[in-house]
Amino acid sequence: MRKLLRWALIGVAGLVAFTILWAALYRIVPPPATPLMLIRALGGSGLSRDWEPLERISPALVEAVIASEDSNFCGHGGFDWAAIEGAFEDNEEGKRLRGGSTISQQTAKNTFLWPDRSWTRKGAEAWFTLLIEGLWTKRRILEVYLNIVEWDDGVYGAEAAARHHFGKSAAALTRREAALLAVVLPSPRNWSPTRPGPYVVRRAGVIERRMAVVRRDGLADCAR
Repeated sequence: MRKLLRWALIGVAGLVAFTILWAALYRIVPPPATPLMLIRALGGSGLSRDWEPLERISPALVEAVIASEDSNFCGHGGFDWAAIEGAFEDNEEGKRLRGGSTISQQTAKNTFLWPDRSWTRKGAEAWFTLLIEGLWTKRRILEVYLNIVEWDDGVYGAEAAARHHFGKSAAALTRREAALLAVVLPSPRNWSPTRPGPYVVRRAGVIERRMAVVRRDGLADCAR
């Protein structure tokens, strides 16, 4: 038993060390692919992706994503406990299900993990969220997020999304285009920023107004 326990502890320590080194590597090296990209590719989807540094992505898209996904991004340590509590309360009351995931959590999940709702995956997501919050800057977290997130079937990252949907570079996106891209993030294979339905149009207007608040209150300053 002692020998088994010793080997188990060695295995756990090795796994922890590997994940720390993996996260540290991605602080400076662009992730070559994500588990979701590989799963989609094996399922027959294409893979369109062009990595761009954050300074070559429109500031409007940064503001739109923060306004839509995580307005407290610059202020939390990876988890927005107020949003998580609100999500639990809404779900318990039978209201429309909503998540409480921050941009940091989404980045951890999309970069390192498989798409799943199991507690194992959620635990791993929490661990990687702590790692990237500790090892990366907020600017790096947002840069990775904007370069790996899915924006249509087989379309990943801001540059590929901007060219796919609007025929221009991510640097040239207007505030309206940025808002439309941010709106479809929860369901990018079902909603379209170029053929928006009533909900997407209405929600994009809300996001544009929130973008003004993000800029006024400096809610995206950590990504400057």
